Amino acid sequence: MGNNSYESSWADQWDNGSDPHHHSSGDGGKRGGGSSAASKYKQKAVEGLGKTKTAASHGVKKVKEGTAIGIQWIKTKYRKTTQKH
Repeated sequence: MGNNSYESSWADQWDNGSDPHHHSSGDGGKRGGGSSAASKYKQKAVEGLGKTKTAASHGVKKVKEGTAIGIQWIKTKYRKTTQKH
């Protein structure tokens, strides 16, 4: 009996539907609490993607600014060399 209660508590804690030894009662191994946990992880993933998108956007802006500064520097150098003669 002690082993069965251990398996139940493990299944409740780590329920992801992939335990081959877990016998469900015909609901496909899904429980009502599993969907709220999945939505919580999905929400965190969406938040993480938003942060990643923001960081990538800032990175692209920095690259564009650096490129513009570099091109302007090259143009200035070219003008200085062509104005000498």
